[in-house]
Amino acid sequence: MVKQRHQIFVSVLVLADAAVVTLACYLAWMLRLYISSDMQALTTSRAIREPLAFLVVPAVLYAMWGFRLYTPRRDRSIWSEIGQIFRAVVGATAAIVVLLWVIGSNLINQNPGQTIINLGSIGLDASRLQLGLLFILLVTLISAERTSLRSFLRSLRRRGRNLRHACIVGVGRLGQITCHTLDRNSWTGISVAYFVGHRDKTSRTECLKRPVLGGINDLEQALEEREVDAVYLALPSSRAGEIPRLIKQLERFAVDVRIVPDINPRHMPQNMLVSELDGMPILSVRESPLYGVGGVSKRVLDIAGALAALIVFAPVLAMIALLVRLSGPGPVIFRQRRVSLGGETFNIYKFRTMAHVEDEEPARWTSRNDPRVTRIGQWLRRTSLDELPQLLNVLRGDMSLVGPRPERPELIEQFREDWRGYMLRQHVKAGMTGWAQVNGLRGDTSLKKRIQYDLFYVRHWSIGFDIRILFLTLSRGFVHRNAH
Repeated sequence: MVKQRHQIFVSVLVLADAAVVTLACYLAWMLRLYISSDMQALTTSRAIREPLAFLVVPAVLYAMWGFRLYTPRRDRSIWSEIGQIFRAVVGATAAIVVLLWVIGSNLINQNPGQTIINLGSIGLDASRLQLGLLFILLVTLISAERTSLRSFLRSLRRRGRNLRHACIVGVGRLGQITCHTLDRNSWTGISVAYFVGHRDKTSRTECLKRPVLGGINDLEQALEEREVDAVYLALPSSRAGEIPRLIKQLERFAVDVRIVPDINPRHMPQNMLVSELDGMPILSVRESPLYGVGGVSKRVLDIAGALAALIVFAPVLAMIALLVRLSGPGPVIFRQRRVSLGGETFNIYKFRTMAHVEDEEPARWTSRNDPRVTRIGQWLRRTSLDELPQLLNVLRGDMSLVGPRPERPELIEQFREDWRGYMLRQHVKAGMTGWAQVNGLRGDTSLKKRIQYDLFYVRHWSIGFDIRILFLTLSRGFVHRNAH
């Protein structure tokens, strides 16, 4: 019954997505016609051909299926789903562009190449304009549709409808954490019906106000007497050897099976991923979040942002270079060894802020009122303008616009021994600004707090998170009381 309901729900969802994609196609087409003043001579043939719905609908639906957007995952957040929608639309749009290149863009416009609107120095013909509008509308409308659907389902679940019931195997600390987590995230619609103890037999009859229906040996009987939709295996590490036997037993039941590992979350600072290599399952407990499409999108953002910033700040860079040259002998640009992604070292670029010495900073953080700092250097440090040359590091690929601030190799050797998890910062590139910096953790502030914010960034990285940090950097300004 549950599987049949799920199939009906997925069918309705596919039809709703198809309707939204079709709407986006026609809206993009109408907007293009309005912008290009081409509303005359509309025919049925044009209305069928030019919106490209016959190409876009199957391409987007297939991409969404490929990104598992029709797989039931009640424990997935809305932001995670929107991220998958964005990736699916990117993939579908790329496929459509290739198809149009092969068969010709005259499907959209009988005069390909004719510019109808200029965006700065970029001229857009009808096909490029319509595809650009389509991309924006697809992401916006599908995300709005899925968000509205989630809100509707949540309202049903608050009233006790559209729930999925679960059994938790394990009544120890891990089993109770699993129950508390599911209860706290009631928006998932997953309700814990009962527990089964992690021992072979148990005399316990209740756990967290839910019944305990025996031990592991009683699991099959419990599932036959009280059907559930999912089973969470939350066994302590001392009983982990029972998991293969339990999975084999559960093959007799049409239930989802999920394993909750008995690992301290502090030792898993990033999301775990499950992959497969030639039939061998691999659980990735710790790896960089920037592999694949994520790394490419971050690099594109870095190059575009760095080039734009260099153009905007070109007069400021020239003025600062002149002031530094006049402030005393020594190079305008100071170079120093720092550590970035994977522990690789590079030369970071900064405007010189101290009287010329072999090494501008000792192997420690800077302090206030350092006598070696020049007058112009004090102003540059207070406004963080001494770091503008790092835009060149970003273009070279040594750094990113957003990420944990890079440290000197000597300090890292010290911190890696004193602070657990410090080296996990190096799973992403060092950045010009970061989550710690926009929250005021600059200069001589708490290292513990800074690490916490950096690891939060690594764990929750997304291209949207980077853009948010960049906007916060601009809105809160470059000047901060802790910068010195």
